[in-house]
Amino acid sequence: MNTKVKEVMNTKLETIKAEASVYDAIEKLVDKRMRSLIVLPRDEKDVYGVITVRDIVFKVIAKNLDPHKIRVEEIASKPVISIDKETDLEHLIKLMEKFNIARVFVHEGKEIVGVVSLLDVMGASLIERARRV
Repeated sequence: MNTKVKEVMNTKLETIKAEASVYDAIEKLVDKRMRSLIVLPRDEKDVYGVITVRDIVFKVIAKNLDPHKIRVEEIASKPVISIDKETDLEHLIKLMEKFNIARVFVHEGKEIVGVVSLLDVMGASLIERARRV
């Protein structure tokens, strides 16, 4: 498989500020029909993070916490695991397996420019196999 990450990545990303409430994140996730948001660095010394639907359900809703009172930065994962857009898909798959993660963010320099999910990888694999037949 010689496919590059840039060929299968999804560039539809949404961001949220670290100091925003989890309620704000919920509204954005539902409104945009997304599963995760990139948490923006607070300053040049900070790093990108990610908040997912899973984080919200298990860390806030399941614990009966008020999403208006919890800040995104309190439950976000930091730093995000990211990969260069020129990386081979095979390397990406190994990374996902190693860290047992469903999505990897794609960077170009210091900027997050995309995301690749397990579903994206599966789709790319099926397309490549179909081309060989």
